[in-house]
Amino acid sequence: MSALVTPHHAVATVRGKLEQKWAEAVCAELGAGDRVVFSARLRPGVRTGKAVEQLGHTTWHGWHMQWREFCGRLPAGVEVVRTAVTIRGVAGDFPDMLTADLDGAATLIADPHHGAEPPTVDIGRARALASALLSADATLTPATLRAVYGLAVNDVDVLINAVTWLRRHPDAGNWTLRQLPVPGMHTKWLDTHGALLRDVAGRDVRDEVRPRLTVVHLTYVDPQHLASGRRRHDAWTTGDVHDIVYQPRVVLVVENRDSRLWFPPIGDTIVVEGGGKAAAALLANVPWIRSAGHVVYWGDIDADGYAILDHFRAALAVPAPDGAPAQHVTSILMDATDLHHYAVHGVNHDKAGRPIKPSAGLLPHLTEAETIAYNTIATAGPTPFRRIEQEAIPLSHAATRLLRILENT
Repeated sequence: MSALVTPHHAVATVRGKLEQKWAEAVCAELGAGDRVVFSARLRPGVRTGKAVEQLGHTTWHGWHMQWREFCGRLPAGVEVVRTAVTIRGVAGDFPDMLTADLDGAATLIADPHHGAEPPTVDIGRARALASALLSADATLTPATLRAVYGLAVNDVDVLINAVTWLRRHPDAGNWTLRQLPVPGMHTKWLDTHGALLRDVAGRDVRDEVRPRLTVVHLTYVDPQHLASGRRRHDAWTTGDVHDIVYQPRVVLVVENRDSRLWFPPIGDTIVVEGGGKAAAALLANVPWIRSAGHVVYWGDIDADGYAILDHFRAALAVPAPDGAPAQHVTSILMDATDLHHYAVHGVNHDKAGRPIKPSAGLLPHLTEAETIAYNTIATAGPTPFRRIEQEAIPLSHAATRLLRILENT
């Protein structure tokens, strides 16, 4: 199909290519990749006088005049390439391709004559980041540059510090992930940025560090054990010689300490205090939790509670590293019916009085009833409330629901 591209549309094409290829262009300037030229074809399919005749000489002339005016104010680094077309026996050179280097493309699309919309990427900042990565002996690719560009300034500093630290410490096995003495790095920074650090450093420090032992705080609620007068509350640590008092038929994981400490008596049951998404993965590798007949989760009815449930269920849905089989996780007091039944306890603000924000996270491991509840409280649209805290629900209700699950199995 033949077409004549106006200066306005050609600049729009260059804008789109700049947004797509800016990282490749910056990397190429520093020797990481081939040179990038931003271009737009100006008359695709129009190569002969016959094609011009089909368009009409008025259309052709008007288009040519637009480009003649445009070419009078080209910024440095931008060129209009011309090729010959013979029209009615007369040969002439006409605009065929608009080309620009990185600076020329950025200047061109910011020109007031073409919409005055500067690029969404600050080319100067991108160059500075690329240079900083190379100076730290980090891996510079378009992908890593884009990722680093998306970081906040302080996170960029931490990333560069981390790469430098890793170069000086070929063995990170004397620290846990949260003990790494990287300047500016807070203890959970690697939870979010560990994959990027791996990509720019060329090694995954998460696989090198000393493992963090799982510490489980638990409460025995079996009536016979409680009648013995032995300890009700306990702690279990991976690899320690101390073991739990009895192998539970049921493990109930709760998020709130009060819910664990005061849970009513239920036979063959241990109540475990959770600790968020990170702790959920650690609990999934505790042997006596894996071997329980039932693993049940009960958390807050809010975005975080459902995210923890989703993460915990996913972690237990695959075999453990020691070969223990997958385990199913059931929830209590977290479905759509519970949401409505305990709505009187719903709140919209956190403990600091700030509005609780919606969540756009997708949680594929929830049941249909849990998903309905999650979507109701996490939606960006209007909702009566965003949280029902676990503590607001009577422990006797939780015990009844737990017994109902056991009676049906």
